[in-house]
Amino acid sequence: MEPAEKQEHIIPRCMGIIMDGNRRWARAHGKLPFDGHAAGYEKMKDMLGWAREAGISHIILYAFSSENWNRAPEEVSYLMKLLKRACVDEVAHFKKENARIRVIGDRSRFSKDITDAIENAEEQTKNCTGETLVLAVSYSGRDELVEAARKLCGKTPAEITKETFAKELWTDGIPDPDLIIRTSGEQRLSGFLLWQAAYSELFFTKTLWPDFTRDEFEKALAFFASTKRNFGV
Repeated sequence: MEPAEKQEHIIPRCMGIIMDGNRRWARAHGKLPFDGHAAGYEKMKDMLGWAREAGISHIILYAFSSENWNRAPEEVSYLMKLLKRACVDEVAHFKKENARIRVIGDRSRFSKDITDAIENAEEQTKNCTGETLVLAVSYSGRDELVEAARKLCGKTPAEITKETFAKELWTDGIPDPDLIIRTSGEQRLSGFLLWQAAYSELFFTKTLWPDFTRDEFEKALAFFASTKRNFGV
């Protein structure tokens, strides 16, 4: 997808968030990693309310990378339970708010109950016309690019353009993120939206995700509003 056109208003149309720091938050509070992920899940719900009130139409959350499959099996199992909860327990709320749910990433490693929950959530909210929540789960930006290239390998060179390539990405139909927030102090994308983030503004905070506040959210929006976007060098 082409970079979002310059907007006259100061609110990003699409925002990506790398929700980092759950496990460090748990360690700092003498808790188990599961407690950190549970706190992060609740923070996600808070943040979605803030984004809705701010008028942001698309939110892309980096919830579970493809590398996260290498974590301890019990931690992975708990994260899958949180994903299922988001796709089952929150659907009624999303429909009430006229909000849509999409999940992007490699679904081949999900169990059938997780896949069914994802598909059901997407089906039930597909006609909602309010904001869109995109969960990047079992996601790798490199895998996404490789998958797109495989789909295009049968085309002639002249048929392969930025537009045709973007249509084969998992984010087809979703605007490129104007702003990406990463919590926990790390200053890298970690494979998040490698193609789509070409012109994104990046906001880094040392705050761990469960401690992320509305005030910090507002600071990120103020940072975005103050940035002159040139869409190039």
